[in-house]
Amino acid sequence: MVLETILLWVAVLIFVSAVSSKLSDRFAIPALLLFLVIGMLVGSEGIGRIYFDNAQLAKSIGVVALIFIIFSGGLDTNWKDTKAILWPGVILSTAGVLLTAIITGLFAVYIFKFSLLEGMLLGSIVSSTDAAAVFSILRSKRIALKPPLKPLLEFESGSNDPMAVFLTVGFLSILTAKNMGIAVLIPRFFLDMGMGAAIGYLMAKITVFSISRMKLYYEGLYPAVTISLVLLTYVIAVFLKGNGILAVYIAGLMLGHAEFPNKRMIAKFHDGLAWLMQITMFITLGLLVFPSHIVPLIGPGLLLTFLLMLVARPVSVLLCLLPFKMNMRKKAMIAWVGLRGSVPIILATFPFMAGIAQADIIFNIVFFIVIASVLIQGTSIPIVAKILRLNLPWSNKTRYPIEFEKTEGIDAELTDIIIPYDSGAAGKMIRDLNVPEKCLIVLISRNDKFVIPTGATVIQGGDVLLVLANTEDFSALYNTVAHIGKEESDS
Repeated sequence: MVLETILLWVAVLIFVSAVSSKLSDRFAIPALLLFLVIGMLVGSEGIGRIYFDNAQLAKSIGVVALIFIIFSGGLDTNWKDTKAILWPGVILSTAGVLLTAIITGLFAVYIFKFSLLEGMLLGSIVSSTDAAAVFSILRSKRIALKPPLKPLLEFESGSNDPMAVFLTVGFLSILTAKNMGIAVLIPRFFLDMGMGAAIGYLMAKITVFSISRMKLYYEGLYPAVTISLVLLTYVIAVFLKGNGILAVYIAGLMLGHAEFPNKRMIAKFHDGLAWLMQITMFITLGLLVFPSHIVPLIGPGLLLTFLLMLVARPVSVLLCLLPFKMNMRKKAMIAWVGLRGSVPIILATFPFMAGIAQADIIFNIVFFIVIASVLIQGTSIPIVAKILRLNLPWSNKTRYPIEFEKTEGIDAELTDIIIPYDSGAAGKMIRDLNVPEKCLIVLISRNDKFVIPTGATVIQGGDVLLVLANTEDFSALYNTVAHIGKEESDS
């Protein structure tokens, strides 16, 4: 019955975690916090009384989960939006992480009486951000951020984890090795990041080539192929002394930009897998923590959290964004939404494996910082966005009951067009519009319902047309239906 009991707990925990996401949307509580709480509730000091103190297993689960979470994040990143903010994003995810780690580390030395290296280790662990928590809160409050905040925050949070991993592993090496100075980290940084980026780029090319030419009979096998290639990407990068997390992120980012068969299905699979990995990881980390060990650290932990939020993060953001044209309100918003998330807690398990004397204290401090950051910053983000006048109305993208997979030989894709209320096309039948010959209006979304169009269908203001066309024909149709009113009024 042992196996059945384990399976029962796994089933219940996954189900409860998945359903709890409804609370996340309703009450603007980040899902990661709910997953952690569920893990703590069933832990040794909770109602479940499940005793778990295997830091090695927790670390292994966390690393595997992080691989797929990071890959899915890269795969979902919109490259068109990312190009415009690439350099500020890169600087924030490297120099910004380093500055945050140094400043936070110095505060930790003073507050907890750590050695300088122990302080730098703690600062490195909490130096990366998690924008997923930010956008879950904004989504629940139906608030969006003015450009370029959303793509910048998404890119920074997706790409700054490798730097945090590098710094954490680097300071652990210095702490555990004799006669090893900080200067050693400089050449190691270029090898780590350079090799990681190169392996990620190469494996993305191999993945696209493989999927495009395999012609597998069963579509369900394509996600299995990508799982193996994602794991290979990480392992090869690590074996070659590169940054495996960066390699996986670069591979995901490039695949998101590339075209290959079954891409939509593969992306959806990895999105679901990433959620499953988050649930597994956070529940495991919640089980690992002993709440009674955190209580004595609440006072100094809260002080360090405020210093991280109000000093370390803002200073690093302001310094990194000095070369770029961006107003102070946007910089302040970027500084405030630097929530800590899953990566710091995973990295906090590393000191246990390295035999660091302060490992238990570091883990509990990091756990508290993550929870405090999510509660304090997370719940205040909508208010701060309104105060800084950077909020926009939330726009839910229409979900159509039709999907189209772009493949070789077909120069077309599904795109939608919103018909303005003052458009000259409003009130006209489709047959009376100058629709390009190779442009097909597939579906119309009207008042939360779908209309199958014919030539006699009358277009109304506020309609959303789902169109199958290439870029040239789509532009021609867009100019026809979206700007007629303006052109007539000008004439």
